[in-house]
Amino acid sequence: MVEEQGKDEKMNNSDEAVYLYCLGYTDSLPTLEGTGVDGNYCLKLQRLGDIVAVWSKVSLAEFCGEGAEIRLKDISWVGPRIHQHEAVVEQVMSHSPVLPTRFGTIFLSLASLKQFLKNNHDKVSQFLDQVVEREEWSVKGFLDRKKAKEERITLELSRQNETLSLLSPGKRYFQEQRIRSNVDKEFTLWLEGLCNTIAGDLNSYAANFSERQILSSEATGMDMDMILNWALLVPCEDVAAFRNLVEKANEKHDCHGLKFVLSGPWPAYSFCPTLET
Repeated sequence: MVEEQGKDEKMNNSDEAVYLYCLGYTDSLPTLEGTGVDGNYCLKLQRLGDIVAVWSKVSLAEFCGEGAEIRLKDISWVGPRIHQHEAVVEQVMSHSPVLPTRFGTIFLSLASLKQFLKNNHDKVSQFLDQVVEREEWSVKGFLDRKKAKEERITLELSRQNETLSLLSPGKRYFQEQRIRSNVDKEFTLWLEGLCNTIAGDLNSYAANFSERQILSSEATGMDMDMILNWALLVPCEDVAAFRNLVEKANEKHDCHGLKFVLSGPWPAYSFCPTLET
């Protein structure tokens, strides 16, 4: 259960720090369960008016210094802690609109956390108002380029089949090669137009939209190229229709070598404001 901190509480010693998970509304967070990222310290609340910070103590040496640089590159050390960080944020998200902070957000004292809350109160409050009854959903698009180009070529050859049938074998061969070359040149424009259309359809259900970094095949583990990586802030009442639109896009464009992967809901990381530190 969360322990709320009195105004005079201090870290036990200089080896401890304040680890911040997220910010939410004071009135929406009665109790939380569990421990922080390291599994040793319980979760705590620091309130400032209508805003509350969810935090826990951590060992400062774990996150700062030469040894920390090595640990932060070790997935066996980082992975479970990132998972626990996300679990805390998602638990808060079930009670309140939430402004999530990134893994490893550290303050040296409660005093510095309180000052951070004071400096950013209005910006945080405005953001929380914007995400009330809204969820972040991720849409990633993947393309089988060979399949997509062959489908486009087949379609164009079919359209011109009557004209091609009237040509001699030699002329038909060269005309088919010209068609293939033209399709290859126009492929990027076709793909951009298709993605823009789908983005427009999805945006009709979204309160906000963000383009995220395109990842390599090594990072995604897919044998298809990632061509889009979108985050959309969707009102809860529109989530069902939004999901249905992605399903229909998959059904319609599978023959084009396109696949859309939907995931969520997530805390609204992609739409967080830049806060004064």
